[in-house]
Amino acid sequence: MKKAILILCLAALTACSQQNKAWTVELSNPTETARPDESVVIIREQLNPVDNTLVPAVKDAAGNFVPSQVDDLDGDGNWDELAFVTNLGPNETAEYQIVWVAPDQYPQFTVRTNIDWPVKAGMDAEKQQQEMLAILDNVVKNNMNSIAFQIRPTADAFYNSAHEPWSHWLTGKQGTAPTYDPLEFVIEECDKRGIAVHVWINPYRVWLDDGNLPAELKNSIYRKYSGWLAQYDKSHYFHPADERSKEHILNVVTDIVSNYDIEAIHMDDYFYPYRVPGKEFPDEEYFHRDPRGFRNKEDWRRDNVDRVIQAISERIKSIKPWVEFGISPFGVWRNASRDPRGSATRAGVSNYDDLYADILKWEQQGWIDYVSPQLYWEIGHNLADYKVLVKWWNDNANNTVSYIGHALYRINPAGSNQAWKTPMEIVRQVQMNRSYPHIKGSFLYSAKFLADANLQNALLKNVYQHRSIWPENPRIEPIEPCDPGGPFMYAIGNYLYMNWQPENCNRRYVVYRFPAHTQDPDFENPANILCVTGKNYLMVPMEKADEHRQYRYYVSALSLTHHESDPVLFSSPWLQSNPGL
Repeated sequence: MKKAILILCLAALTACSQQNKAWTVELSNPTETARPDESVVIIREQLNPVDNTLVPAVKDAAGNFVPSQVDDLDGDGNWDELAFVTNLGPNETAEYQIVWVAPDQYPQFTVRTNIDWPVKAGMDAEKQQQEMLAILDNVVKNNMNSIAFQIRPTADAFYNSAHEPWSHWLTGKQGTAPTYDPLEFVIEECDKRGIAVHVWINPYRVWLDDGNLPAELKNSIYRKYSGWLAQYDKSHYFHPADERSKEHILNVVTDIVSNYDIEAIHMDDYFYPYRVPGKEFPDEEYFHRDPRGFRNKEDWRRDNVDRVIQAISERIKSIKPWVEFGISPFGVWRNASRDPRGSATRAGVSNYDDLYADILKWEQQGWIDYVSPQLYWEIGHNLADYKVLVKWWNDNANNTVSYIGHALYRINPAGSNQAWKTPMEIVRQVQMNRSYPHIKGSFLYSAKFLADANLQNALLKNVYQHRSIWPENPRIEPIEPCDPGGPFMYAIGNYLYMNWQPENCNRRYVVYRFPAHTQDPDFENPANILCVTGKNYLMVPMEKADEHRQYRYYVSALSLTHHESDPVLFSSPWLQSNPGL
């Protein structure tokens, strides 16, 4: 029995990495900072030999100026340009740190291949599962706490759908069932690792990039729904003006929310498609037949999307009020040149005018619970400055929390854009986010790019030193957690086994660790989080058999709405005398 328990605990063990050693600074004046070895060095402005900018610098023991941990954030030994004073403090205690996991490439990319998972259509189930586990382990390794898993890229399913066919990305053929349910598998593995799952769906897309639908689509979706599909350029869409499209999308959402233990329904920027020069979306007949009192087609189009967003929101809350509804829109709602409420940008595309997505209205009406704008430009961009846009989204929150979308894929050491030559741009953006009260985290696009070692080093060293728990969402009616019951622990060889009683009102548990002499434990500091798990047990490796005696351990519970219980102290550990178990 105890051997079986050990096996069950192995997955939880992989999810709880060693605490990352980090260093923080309280600056007594703007010319001093501390190094990891606790020496004090003088910071001065000097000319960066790479790009002739003034940057802080330090002197080494020989008196030579060298890149410091302030101006070499990615740790590659080279100079990095600073846009503002770097905040060297730790990451937030409660913050969404979420990674997009996408199966397919999008039209804006030149080569159409799989992005994150699966890397190749039609692989066997075991290989697919191994690849997904590697992604999830990398999420944990980099102190992320959530994923947005795309399960419906083009009117197909990565789950057992009652309304749409299995995706061809799974078996190589649309409609052919895999030997397992990928969404169910992901939810279970994320639960072991303490990862929240947002399921990412696209409302209108049916097929992209090819005017000729594959035979299996013609024989399924296209044949069944041909009366309310629209072709625009080379792609096919459920027609936003057709009431049957709305009902179909609602049925899809109902199916997912009812049958899977998910954190949120997530949609990105694809509503009406991005404009193709010289081509008009084919909806003139719909508009003339049923304008619903609108004289302007643009307003009518926005209302088509509004009606779907409102209906989805109401449907989700009618099934599971704690499940969130989030949108990741294009980064510019509207330029100020067209609307004084808009941002000081000169973007060639906007949500309001081109995609007919009035994000501000959805916030104001309370239809969405969070927004994650895709701010894929650098700080200082001449048309869409990240610094301008992050402030604009914060200032226009309308009581809706924001998690900013970041473009990991833009990092390119060989590229011509100086800002994106190193991961420094992402580091600076995340740090900037934390200066705004309504910005509660980041979305990183995407899992494939998070595997880069230089990026990992920069993020772990500067902004994601520790694992965070999730912030409470003011839009969601709180559910109070139950205190975890009877936590106890004991040592078996070089492992510490921990257990507590689960409660139905709890979703996850947070285990904290403090030095044994700690009199006033600081549960607000994420450095003290040992692990987050959806299970009621944990096994922690120890370098020495009695290492656990050097610490005090606590466990708290998180409810379905991320509200945290009071931490409960584990009972005094005792040493298991039978090392053979």
